[in-house]
Amino acid sequence: MTRMTARQLAVQLLFSMEANHLSPEEAAGLFFSEEHYDTLKDEDSIYAEPPDEEQMLYIRRLTDTAYSHLEEIDEVIARYSKGWKLSRLPKTTLAVLRCAICEILFMDDIPDAVAVDEAVEQGKRYDSPEGGAFINGLLGSFLRDR
Repeated sequence: MTRMTARQLAVQLLFSMEANHLSPEEAAGLFFSEEHYDTLKDEDSIYAEPPDEEQMLYIRRLTDTAYSHLEEIDEVIARYSKGWKLSRLPKTTLAVLRCAICEILFMDDIPDAVAVDEAVEQGKRYDSPEGGAFINGLLGSFLRDR
């Protein structure tokens, strides 16, 4: 499993946390339970193997950091999503943006360009090409202003 795959799993946890009002611990416990994770193998190749210890540390670090700084991250998203309220954004787009902004603001070992590129690709994968463009525009504006 690659860092990119681990990031995709983190986005899915952030989505689950938002959709189900769960803490990072609750979401990870449910998502990575053997019963649940084994059912996903036929859906997508990213579930071919469970994350190893290093990947789980990254996933947990990302979801825990995003959760603990959610208000600050959401303020950035609200400021740069011109004409869109957070409640109107697709939950997948919101999860992708939270992941990327968390990496940009709080994870110095992740280059900003990697966070943006991965977010755009995930936006295209989980939303649409337009979702990827929206994510790219929002993150680009945010980085230019930093």
